[in-house]
Amino acid sequence: MAETDEDDTPDLGVPLEVVATIAELLSALEEDDDEELDLDDDDEDGEAEDDDDADDELTPELVEEIINELTEDEQAALVALALVGRGDHEAEEWEAAVKAAAARNRRADPAQYLLGMEGAGELLEEGLAAFGIDIADIER
Repeated sequence: MAETDEDDTPDLGVPLEVVATIAELLSALEEDDDEELDLDDDDEDGEAEDDDDADDELTPELVEEIINELTEDEQAALVALALVGRGDHEAEEWEAAVKAAAARNRRADPAQYLLGMEGAGELLEEGLAAFGIDIADIER
């Protein structure tokens, strides 16, 4: 796996490892939602899930907690990456994207915003790609 050259990596205001982890978790949550819809149709016997699996379960609350642990500047950068990934801003407009995200975050919770954004994990990945950063190259 190739590493990104730190001299060529732009300072986005949030550690790339954090962005990659949150993107991965958001994508996994969406996959779990899709799978849960399929399982609901199949699971008619009403048996409870194995309690061992419940301890390792990925929940929106866990992702929310991780995002809420970030500083306000890091949260703004995270939301700005999603906005760039969605095409609301170009990479060249990074400062404007961060300002828009910070203003948005002052009005409403950034974690809930990202959790409610369809395809948020992919949008973060696309936001990084706009800066020439391949999420697969980020060590976690």
